[in-house]
Amino acid sequence: MDRLPRYRDKDYLQTTEDYLFCVVGPVHPSDRVIAYLKYAPDPSGRWGKAEARFTRALRDYTTPALVGTLGFLESHPDYLYQSSVLGIKMSAVPLRRISVHFRPEEKMHQLRLMKRPDALQRRAVDLANLVSDESGVPIESLGITGSVLLDIHQDFSDIDLVVYGMRDSRVMKETLTRLFDEQGSPVLRFSREMAEKWCSEKASNLPLTYEEAQAILERKWGRGQFEGTLFSVHPVKLEKEVFERYGDRIYMARGMVTIEAVVSDASEADFLPSICKVRDVAIVEGNQVEDICEVTSYDGLYRGIAEKGESIVAHGKLESVTDKKLGKQYHRVLVGSIEAQGRDYIKLVC
Repeated sequence: MDRLPRYRDKDYLQTTEDYLFCVVGPVHPSDRVIAYLKYAPDPSGRWGKAEARFTRALRDYTTPALVGTLGFLESHPDYLYQSSVLGIKMSAVPLRRISVHFRPEEKMHQLRLMKRPDALQRRAVDLANLVSDESGVPIESLGITGSVLLDIHQDFSDIDLVVYGMRDSRVMKETLTRLFDEQGSPVLRFSREMAEKWCSEKASNLPLTYEEAQAILERKWGRGQFEGTLFSVHPVKLEKEVFERYGDRIYMARGMVTIEAVVSDASEADFLPSICKVRDVAIVEGNQVEDICEVTSYDGLYRGIAEKGESIVAHGKLESVTDKKLGKQYHRVLVGSIEAQGRDYIKLVC
C-alpha cells in the first residue's frame, strides 16, 4: 500500500497559516490532500479559545458556499488544484503545508481519558459510549470530528461522530434507527419544529419541495439529538475497504443530465463519495448514452437516502469514466458538482 500517511474522510488538517481544512474522501494525489476550507483565523471569530479564534469559511454545506471558499483561496493559490483526473479545479492541501493532522479516532481516545472534560466533550463521550454499548461496535471504531476534534468548540456546537468500517457502519445504522423509535430512548430525532425548519430551508434553497425534503430527512439515520445537543454520525471506510488509487479512474464532463433509474446496489451509499449502482436507466433530459452505471454524490444531503430496489430521479453532471485498472469505460451521474451550482439533486420516486 501507499507509504504516505493515510488521510481519511472527516480528518482535519491545520496548515502553516493556521487554516483548518476537512478531508474529503479516501482517495488523494501523492503530493496533496483533497479537502475543503472549513475555518479560517479571525480575532473576532466565534470558534476557538483565548486569542486563537476562528470563523467559519464554509458557511453551510452547499455548492455555492464551497465555491465561495475557492474564491477566498484565489489569494492563496497553493491550496487550489487543477485535477486532470477529476477534470475540475478544487481545494487541496499540499503535504508540505500541513502542520497538524487531526484524526477523529485519536481524539475520541483522548476525550475518554480526560479527567475534567467540559460539558460538550463529556456529552460526546457519553453518546459514543451509549451507541457503542447498544450496537456492539467497539468504541475504538468511533471518532469525533468537527469543532470538538479541533478544540475550538463552543456551547452551541454540535457533536459529530465518525464510525469506521463498512460493517460497523451498517450495524450503527440499524442501532440508531432502533433507538430513535424506542420509548424513553435518550437518542431522539429532530423535534417537529426543528424538522419543519430543516425542510423549509431545504425547499427554499434547493430544487426540492417541502415534501421531498421531508422524505430525505426521514432517511437521515445519522442525525438527531442527545441531551439537548444536535449530533451527526458519519460512516468512513477503512483503508482495506478502499480499492481505488488516485488516477485509477479518469473523469470527463459530458454536460448535465436528468435520469430515472432503479438502485441495484446501495452498499456504498452511506459513505463519501456516496455511490449508488443503478439499472434500468432512462434519460429524461441530456446526452443520450446507454451505459450509465452509477449515481455518485459528494453532497452529504443525498448520502444514503435510497435503498436497493428503490427508484430515483437524479439530475447532475454526466461524466464519462475511464477505468484504467479494469480497462473499461462507462458513464456516471455526479451530484454535488460546481457546474450544477446547487441545482442538482437525487429524489426518491414514491
